[in-house]
Amino acid sequence: MKKVTISDYKIEGKIELNNLPSFIDFNASKDDIEDTLEDTREELGELQDTLYAHGKYAVLVCLQGMDTAGKDSLIREVFKDFNARGVVVHSFKVPTDLERKHDYLWRHYIALPARGKFGVFNRTHYENLLVTRVHPEYILGENLPDVNSISDIDKTFWDKRFEQINNFEKTIADNGTIIFKFFLNLSKEEQKHRQLRRLRKPNKNWKFSAGDLDERDLWDDYMKCYQDILNRTSKPHAPWYNIPSDDKPTARLIVASIMLQELQKYKDIKEPELDAKTKARIDEFIDRLEKE
Repeated sequence: MKKVTISDYKIEGKIELNNLPSFIDFNASKDDIEDTLEDTREELGELQDTLYAHGKYAVLVCLQGMDTAGKDSLIREVFKDFNARGVVVHSFKVPTDLERKHDYLWRHYIALPARGKFGVFNRTHYENLLVTRVHPEYILGENLPDVNSISDIDKTFWDKRFEQINNFEKTIADNGTIIFKFFLNLSKEEQKHRQLRRLRKPNKNWKFSAGDLDERDLWDDYMKCYQDILNRTSKPHAPWYNIPSDDKPTARLIVASIMLQELQKYKDIKEPELDAKTKARIDEFIDRLEKE
């Protein structure tokens, strides 16, 4: 089976989105891929326990992709062996009235994982460089002092927002958050197949909204925005990874493997040792318990 090599997926340098694959053949059966994922996520689960005990790093996992790209099922399958106390998932929807009364990054700041924990953003702060660029009228709902009409939302506005998001990530990285950003690269043809499946299967109908097709009509606009995001915000401290997502099991394995390989590079993440006095009395404590 094909080995996951990080450099095959990491965005380094300028890219053309059309040249990034949405499918990759691992030359393996679905069962083999799922078995390898199981082994990988078990190792991740053990590493998470160590990270929790170590308590000096947090891990932020950002998932972005078009509708039906497989974000929910990826979270379910990749983090299945994690201790529930060590991982928190946030799914960001349309901002609430309270969230609109703060700056657009506020709701993401307060959802950041504490040291020792994993945080998963299902859709992320990049929605503010994605949906709002395709639908700039949404910016008006933020009630910003210098934005009174769509004409005020110009290139300077977006350049500033890119800078703010890059600064946000640099700040949290400098303070101990390890950042993974995964773009679930789904082809338009595969999205069509998955949306049809939602419509044809009664138990999947609830996932479908008529608005999904309206957004699909804007596919090219979204791809331009994604390309811009990948080119302008993939940094050494917060890299983007292109995850071919036309096949869900393969995408899950790639994400899990990248996280495991990268986190294993942090040699300082170790379980804390007992203080010398307590360690010297371990046999005494064992004997005391055995005599109960």
